[in-house]
Amino acid sequence: MKSRLASYLIVSGLLLTMASCNTSDSYGTKSTMAKTDDMPTAPTTGPDGTLALPADYKSWPKFLVEIPKAEPKQVRDIYINHTGARTSAGQPFPNGTVMVMEIYKAKMDGDKLATTMDGKLIKSNLAKVFVMGKNEGWGATVAEPLKTGDWIYSAYDPAGKPLMEDFTKCRACHAPLAQKDFVHRYDEYFEKRGRM
Repeated sequence: MKSRLASYLIVSGLLLTMASCNTSDSYGTKSTMAKTDDMPTAPTTGPDGTLALPADYKSWPKFLVEIPKAEPKQVRDIYINHTGARTSAGQPFPNGTVMVMEIYKAKMDGDKLATTMDGKLIKSNLAKVFVMGKNEGWGATVAEPLKTGDWIYSAYDPAGKPLMEDFTKCRACHAPLAQKDFVHRYDEYFEKRGRM
């Protein structure tokens, strides 16, 4: 009986050790330690276009949703991982923060944008998904004036296939926001957080 119990404990210990030492995280990357949060893995190629699209991002907290963009005829939903969602107002987002932005085409009514009774744009088909992630040194190789701290960017089509985007456009759009950790709608997020 004692030898069976000892064998059971040894096997259980080995299984627990193996489970914590060689797992695949939600980003599809092998890690050498147990996954404790939705921390992104370091990119392996260039600075942009290397972040994986997290499979579970729709379960993350909402950053902001139903953001109307009339000029490009879009509606956007943004999700933030739990690492970023723990940030306090006025603070930069910590390393390990990932945001995923879904870009939907706005529904059209003939040649005009369709709206709800209260004037909001209506989502049509998903057009693209962008990923924005931050970790130490990730933006180090980017030349000024396109440096956005340690943030890097990736893009995907609606099926999750990587897109070859011109990420200088993303960087040029985010670069003027250094005082807000290069994040659009920073103040609006903290004002609305907890009400969504």
